[in-house]
Amino acid sequence: MRFVSAAVALALAGCGTAAAQGWAPQKNVEIVVGSAAGGSNDRTGRFVERMLREHKLVDKSITVVNRPGGGTQLAFAYMNQHQGDAHYLLVGTTALLTSYLTGQGKYYYVDFTPVASLFNDYTVYAVNASSPMASGKDLLDRLRKDPGSVSTGFATALGSHNHIAACLLLKALGANPRQLKAVAFKGAAEAVTQLLGGHLDLVTTAAGNAARHVESGRMRVLAVGAPRRLGGVLANVPTWRELGTDVVIGGWRAIVAPKGITPAQVAYWEGVLKKATQVPEWRSDLEKNYWTDDFVGSAQFAKDIEKDYAEMKAILTDLGLAKTQ
Repeated sequence: MRFVSAAVALALAGCGTAAAQGWAPQKNVEIVVGSAAGGSNDRTGRFVERMLREHKLVDKSITVVNRPGGGTQLAFAYMNQHQGDAHYLLVGTTALLTSYLTGQGKYYYVDFTPVASLFNDYTVYAVNASSPMASGKDLLDRLRKDPGSVSTGFATALGSHNHIAACLLLKALGANPRQLKAVAFKGAAEAVTQLLGGHLDLVTTAAGNAARHVESGRMRVLAVGAPRRLGGVLANVPTWRELGTDVVIGGWRAIVAPKGITPAQVAYWEGVLKKATQVPEWRSDLEKNYWTDDFVGSAQFAKDIEKDYAEMKAILTDLGLAKTQ
């Protein structure tokens, strides 16, 4: 299943240009990341900060703040302390759905104000370059023979979309996904470090987290969970569909704000982010990070994220991971 980029937005009836021009930041802006430095979420936050700063789209200072832990619930709790304050933005991911569904915390998408969806980030399945698994077929064969023999690392928690990415392979093989030897880390960088150190058999992570290690010869990507092949150093890596396994999965990257901000504040940030997507570096940076361009503003989101929530709940229930009824 592909968790396609839900149009992360809010219906803003009657909120026109004049409203959007009625508010601007009055102090430092924080972009909060719910995982440790070095992973895809962290790169997203720093990428957005750089675009806004370098192109002078915001005239106040902006800082990126990492709040890892609790399956992103620590970051969610921190944002919840600033309800009504549009100077706090959060890099939103499918954790806005999964951490609540899996019972890791009380906060989820209804506790935030959606602003904009930025792009999609597809999952890759990577091994240490010295691994005996040389292809996606090798991985499938080993999972088919003994699902519990493949220790699989990912961020940021059990039930995350990267965990589900591995479980979907087992489901496609007719195996019990609960047999997977799953190891969750606070950030993707930790999982990758453990893989490179020979302590894991497999990592399911964002393509950009693996690409530089593939280039250095330390890592091998067996397959990608994208609908079509990616570019760069991953151009020769097949999709699961090419290998006869219908698994397509990734995660959207979005910006959400605290609950209780005004329509004018939502419109301001949506407009600023839209302008950021129009600068030349935006597309080149997306390509460099193996992100898929898919910006959507505030008209569609409320319905789409609810749909994503329902689909995610069904999958996690099927996997025995859903705690919320």
